[in-house]
Amino acid sequence: MNHRIAVFVVFALNGAAFGSWAPRMPALAETLRAEPGTLGLALLGASVGMVLAASFCGRAVERFGARLGIAVPLLVGAAALPLIGLVDSIPLLAAVLLVLGAATGVVDVAMNVAGVAIERAGGKAVMPVLHAGFSVGAMLGAGGAALAARQGLSVAKHLSVVAVITALVLLAVIKSVPKTAAAASAEPVVNGKVAGRPVLWLLASIALCSAIAEGGSADWSALLLVTEHGMAQDAAALGYAAFAGSMAIARFAGAWTQNRFGAARTLCCGAVLASAGLLISALVPGGGYLGFVMAGAGLAGAFPIALGLAGAAGRRPDGSGGEREIAFVSALAYSGFLFGPPMIGGIAQLTSLSLSFVAVGLTTALIAPAAVAATRSLARERAAAEEVRTSVPSGTT
Repeated sequence: MNHRIAVFVVFALNGAAFGSWAPRMPALAETLRAEPGTLGLALLGASVGMVLAASFCGRAVERFGARLGIAVPLLVGAAALPLIGLVDSIPLLAAVLLVLGAATGVVDVAMNVAGVAIERAGGKAVMPVLHAGFSVGAMLGAGGAALAARQGLSVAKHLSVVAVITALVLLAVIKSVPKTAAAASAEPVVNGKVAGRPVLWLLASIALCSAIAEGGSADWSALLLVTEHGMAQDAAALGYAAFAGSMAIARFAGAWTQNRFGAARTLCCGAVLASAGLLISALVPGGGYLGFVMAGAGLAGAFPIALGLAGAAGRRPDGSGGEREIAFVSALAYSGFLFGPPMIGGIAQLTSLSLSFVAVGLTTALIAPAAVAATRSLARERAAAEEVRTSVPSGTT
C-alpha cells in the first residue's frame, strides 16, 4: 500500500468516528433530557480537548513523526467512542468528549503533516483529495448512524462496532503511513515566532470560519431538520450525510481546481456557495438537504487548502518543517468547535435553530476576504525569503 492511500484511509477513519457519534445527538438529548443550550455545553468537551491537544502536539509530531502521532491517539479515541452511549449525565458526556476531542486533535495534526509530506514529494496539491477521505468517512459514519437509529440500536452498541472497525483498519494501514523525520536545520524559511506571522493568523481565520460551519452542520443539522423541518430522526441523520457526501465529491475535484485556478479563487467561490447553502437550509422550507449539499461542496476546500498553505509557510530549505505551523492553524481553527456549539445552542435557545444557521452562513462568507489576504501575505513572505537567500554571497557560511 502506498503512502497516499494509507493517509487517505487514516483521514477516512477520523471522519468515520466523528460522523458516527455526532448524528446520534438527538438520541443522546432524548436520553439525557437535555435542552439545546445544555447539550451545546457538553459538546464543549470535545472542542476543548481538540484545542488543547493541537496547541501542544506540534513539537511532539515534529519529534516522533506522523506515524506514531496517528496510531496512539486514534486507538485512544476508538476506545472512548462506546463510552458516549454509556454516560448518564451531561458532565460525564463532556468528560468523554474531552478525551475523544484530544485524541482527534492530535490525529488531525499528524495526518495533515503526513499529507503535506506527500504533497511536497509529488510537487502538486493533494490535500483536498486526502481530506476527501475524512468526508467519505464522515458520510459512511453518518449513514451508519442513520441505519443504527432506524434499527433501534443503542448508541453504546453502535459505537462499539465503530470502535472495533476503526482499530482493525488502523492496524492494517499504519505501517504505510509516512514516518516523517526531524528537521535537519532548525530554522524555518521565514525567521520569527509562529504566532507573530500574519499569514498564519489569516489562514487560521479561514479554517476557523470553516470549522464553525462544519461543526455546526455536524452537531446541529439533525436537530435543525427535526425541529424546524419536521423530519423523523432517521431521515434527519441523513442531513449530515448529504453535507459530508457533497464535501467528499467536491474534495476529489479540489486538487485539480486548486492547481488550475489557484488557492484564493477556489476559496472565494467556495465561501459564496457555502454561505448560500447554509442560508437555504435555515430559511427555505424543504430546503434542508439542498442547503447542506451546497454547504458541503462550498466548504470542501477551506480546511485542506488552509492547512496545506500553513505547511508551505513552514517549509525549510531542507524540505522539512511545517509541523508547528499546521498545529498553530489547527489549534485556532478548533476554537471554532469550542465556541461554535454553545453559540449555536445559545442563539437557538433565545430564538431558533434557523436563526443560528443564518449566523453561521454569514460567518462563512468571511472566508473570501481572508483567503485573498492570506495568499498575498504568503507571497510576500516567500519573496522576502528569496531576497534574503539571493543576497547571501555564494560560499558564505
